[in-house]
Amino acid sequence: MITILIIIVSIIAVAFIAYAVIKYVPLDKQWILSAFLWVAIAFLAFKIYDGIMSPINFNQEKEKRYKKVISNLKMIRDAEIAFYQAKGRYTDNEQELIAFVENGKHALTESRYIVQKKNLGGGIVVDVDVKITDTIGYEEVKNKFAGRDYKNMFNVPDTKEKFKVSLAMVEKVSGLMSPVFEAKVDKAIVLHGMDNYLVSQEKEAFGGEQVRGEFISVGSLEEVSTSGNWPPFYDAGDKKD
Repeated sequence: MITILIIIVSIIAVAFIAYAVIKYVPLDKQWILSAFLWVAIAFLAFKIYDGIMSPINFNQEKEKRYKKVISNLKMIRDAEIAFYQAKGRYTDNEQELIAFVENGKHALTESRYIVQKKNLGGGIVVDVDVKITDTIGYEEVKNKFAGRDYKNMFNVPDTKEKFKVSLAMVEKVSGLMSPVFEAKVDKAIVLHGMDNYLVSQEKEAFGGEQVRGEFISVGSLEEVSTSGNWPPFYDAGDKKD
């Protein structure tokens, strides 16, 4: 907005000076003001160019920083899910989660159905399918993190800050409470050093191809979810099991 106002005021000022030069300034003095006009025109051209390029450059740099941040948040999410599957809870302890990835194991299971007899009473017996899940082995958790820097997953890339991880219990269905987690970082921390006006606009982004809200986050303290608040294109190239 400030850039737009500067451009508008500059255009009005240049137009007024040009009119004044033609109408009131003697011919032998006009070259002085003409030189000033050329400087003003050059300045105006620069501001127009800067006004166009600043948001473009901001978005390009923003996406680079967001990709690094989201990569770490995905690692935290994957580690939390594996931790929950093994222990039935989430953790907000950085060292505990890293140690689990480094040394933990998760069960490999296989499901099958068997037919059992079920007595319905009154001499009525029916066959029913019963699902049986067998543990067929164990796999090291860190195998799923091969090539990923999980030991630094709690560090917000290119800053001295760490992600904030919080835990809570929410009611999934009536009377049933489920553990949840959320990991997040303020966008202002990730975008430190960039244009303050554009950063403030980014923190108000909602919907579309935007990271929604003031934070970059994964998980939720309001509902049972392990999703992130970023748009799908940040997940392009992820390996699917």
